[in-house]
Amino acid sequence: MSDSPRRLSAHQLIDLVLDEGSWVSWDVPPDRTGVSPSYAAELEAAAERSGVDESVLTGEGTMRGRRIAVLACEFGFLAGSIGRAAADRLVAGIERATREGIPLVAAPVSGGTRMQEGTPAFVQMIRISAAIAAHKAAGLPYLVYLRHPTTGGVMASWGSLGHITVAEPGALVGFLGPRVYQALYGEAFPEGVQTSENLYAHGIIDAVLPPEEIAGILDRALTILQLRPAQVGAPSPTSELDTPDVDAWQAITISRRPDRPGVRRLLRYAAEDVIPLNGTGEGEADPGLLIALARFGDAPCVFLGQDRRGQTNQPMGPGALREARRGMRLAHELGLPLVTVIDTPGAALSAEAEEGGMAGEIARCLADLVSLEAPTLCLMLGEGNGGGALAFLPADRVVAAQHAWLSPLPPEGASAIVHRDVEHAPEMARAQQVRATDLCDRGLVDRIVPERPDAADEPEEFCRRVGAVLEQELTGLIAQDPRVLASRRAARFAGQ
Repeated sequence: MSDSPRRLSAHQLIDLVLDEGSWVSWDVPPDRTGVSPSYAAELEAAAERSGVDESVLTGEGTMRGRRIAVLACEFGFLAGSIGRAAADRLVAGIERATREGIPLVAAPVSGGTRMQEGTPAFVQMIRISAAIAAHKAAGLPYLVYLRHPTTGGVMASWGSLGHITVAEPGALVGFLGPRVYQALYGEAFPEGVQTSENLYAHGIIDAVLPPEEIAGILDRALTILQLRPAQVGAPSPTSELDTPDVDAWQAITISRRPDRPGVRRLLRYAAEDVIPLNGTGEGEADPGLLIALARFGDAPCVFLGQDRRGQTNQPMGPGALREARRGMRLAHELGLPLVTVIDTPGAALSAEAEEGGMAGEIARCLADLVSLEAPTLCLMLGEGNGGGALAFLPADRVVAAQHAWLSPLPPEGASAIVHRDVEHAPEMARAQQVRATDLCDRGLVDRIVPERPDAADEPEEFCRRVGAVLEQELTGLIAQDPRVLASRRAARFAGQ
């Protein structure tokens, strides 16, 4: 790449991100037993050129006062390639971070498996991936910063397993290196595919940031991931006292106002901090879903919000539900509460949605949420139309805005089925018990947040009111046993 970024050495990156003087190496000299004389000479020359004894450095330090473990590649040592000795070092570092219960930050830059060692080096991907999986299974954060270039076996193992993955601007990031592609197929790899920016556009990584911003984003992310507030008093089991009765059709009409505050304004006015995430990590990103790490007061969460702005020109598709399921996995792995927000005029009805498995994704969201071993909180913020809305409902606690609603079809659609016209939509809305207050009476909604008299007329005040309720509800949930919560949740919805 002609305009590739300036490459920092492993030590330069460590010095940039960690607090001054805090770095402590965990490394021991690599075992070179059985190495051929020619390969030994190559290793010795690589060490002399790079100033390090292997292609990876492991250790710990503090980052803005917070203790973290670090895995950092050194491209100057045989292009950051991973052989047996490097893999031994990586696995030892990962396992030590797991034993000591500290977050792990990886900064790979590598051409992949070390060709001089062949298949014995290639299979080390399995060991490294298993160690990362054990670290995550222990509920410990694993954060990845992809540098230029990261390809091959590194990208296909520890480079792609992060809870959060960020990449360097302009970096070459991909599975098959372009030089290999050219040699195998006799033509250049398509331009612009294996770049940080393209991976972000396809929902594979969460952000593109220069090295100078890494400490800041790490600090904010770890603040959310490691925050555990003290439990407060149990939240109110019923709706607020000052929520007057509103006709169902009036509530639906109010919820459809284009200036009604959605998840973006909710986060802007009510959250203390927000770390946006991006896509499924598997090649999809849907503008209908906002996925983030967020903090309401001292209560952290994984936040999954149906975004009314993102659905303006593109109805929410099955990719949004696959993003949501990524968020559910994050909540379980990190031991964080999950907040889902319902605000949708309906999921996409199209050939693409059918072929993308919309019905199956709704079913899998329902099954995952009902059984998720993490505290769950649902906010019904506005429109709640169809299976796309229902997919976000199963939760330990359900909070609803006063004019929120939930219906199997738009009232106009229900009217068309029953009356063969749309004029009976108001009547159908009343008959189908779609209102938040109706759902509260049935035990599906636990608490109603008033609108005074309409959220669109008091957006900031309304969002702050909702945020205070979310903080209280989350704080009440977070100290509870996730397995007990999952059992109660299943029983709750089984009784409906």
